[in-house]
Amino acid sequence: MTILYSARWVLPISSGLIEDGAIAIKGSQITDVGTRASLVGKHPDAIMHQYPDAAILPGLVNAHSHLELTAMRGFLESEEFNFTGWLNKLTVARLELMTPADRYVSAAWGATEAVRAGVTALADASDGAYESMKALSDVGLRGIVFQESFGPDPRLADDNFAKLTAKVARLAELETPLVKVGVSPHAPYTVCGRQLELISEFALTENLPVMMHAAESFAEEMFLRKGQGTFTEALAKRGIEWHAPGLSTIQYLKRHCVLKTKPLLAHCIRVDNADIETLKESGARIAHCPKSNAKLGHGRAPFSIFLDRGIAVGLGSDSVASNNTCDILEEARFATLVARSEIGEMSGQRMLAATDALHAATAGGARTLGLEGHTGELRTGLQADFAVVSLAGPHQLPSYDPINTLIFASSGRDVVLTVVAGREVFSAGQVTTIDEERLAARMKEIAVKLGA
Repeated sequence: MTILYSARWVLPISSGLIEDGAIAIKGSQITDVGTRASLVGKHPDAIMHQYPDAAILPGLVNAHSHLELTAMRGFLESEEFNFTGWLNKLTVARLELMTPADRYVSAAWGATEAVRAGVTALADASDGAYESMKALSDVGLRGIVFQESFGPDPRLADDNFAKLTAKVARLAELETPLVKVGVSPHAPYTVCGRQLELISEFALTENLPVMMHAAESFAEEMFLRKGQGTFTEALAKRGIEWHAPGLSTIQYLKRHCVLKTKPLLAHCIRVDNADIETLKESGARIAHCPKSNAKLGHGRAPFSIFLDRGIAVGLGSDSVASNNTCDILEEARFATLVARSEIGEMSGQRMLAATDALHAATAGGARTLGLEGHTGELRTGLQADFAVVSLAGPHQLPSYDPINTLIFASSGRDVVLTVVAGREVFSAGQVTTIDEERLAARMKEIAVKLGA
């Protein structure tokens, strides 16, 4: 049975706007895209869903999230100006206060928030990847869950690597056509060089996607370039020797073979021209997380330069512990405004357009997950992943251009329908796949535990 979804505007991304447009869906695939009149003529017996004051666009892609931390929304505010303290409090809460059942609820609630905001695919980094994979599958999202690995002590690299491979073998049993497993050496200050090499070789051999936090903070730069600062001091307290390589993060990852995996790198704030050239040459991809970066005081990544150099860039919310919302439309607006705020005669950066931001939120994000050719566009033969966003709100009228309205005047709260692989996972104000009321009650219970 063919289903038609029509709207005032259809935004294919791979081609121009279609006014009074529609898309045809059969099963999990898009079978046609065009004007409403033409598709009705081709499919006279199709079921029709009409959204006259809205736009249909490809499902939004969140290129970097930590769904298991959703219960920590607002929990770490007092530590936000001390990144090391922020990380320490987060780690204690995740490992010592939250049970696996709590982490599942937290991840499922984050996934629920995502589909409500028109997100259809995520790249999720998780220490409790088993719970996160189950949560994505239960809510009906597409995505990759990257099992995190930690281990700054080279003496323990082999043991830590063995633990990672055992976890990945267990996670492989949870894979579905929509949800896949990847690996994530957490960061250069939490994973030693030998462990980075072991994980990279493993990923290449097993054809696993790799994600890593990289070039995120001044503390990280001081750690790698000079062997100074809070990360170096933390290792010394644990009796771990550290000899700084005197390199940038990107060159350090190249030395230890991470870039051979064409990784998805979150943040990439502290990069220079040589680093950007290395990223381009390696085929690495970037998850740009401007709101999290700003809230934690880390700085601003050169978003427009990445785009102009042809590097694959998507938008990431990071965790709501550092962002407070999982809203990629809002992230796109913030990313555009922050990039524009840097414009000047000496900046070397151009004025980003709303079309740049929308592309990063959709097709660009799909490319960072290796899903190009599957999702991120509205095109015949691709998966039926899309969102319908109302353009009728008082904060959106008048609307002279739907893309500018989406980026500069809209947010995830304007989404009225989210479809993943042809399945309506958010419709008529409700997530259709999971008991939101029960999840909300459990989230409040977890908050009481953390607050105590």
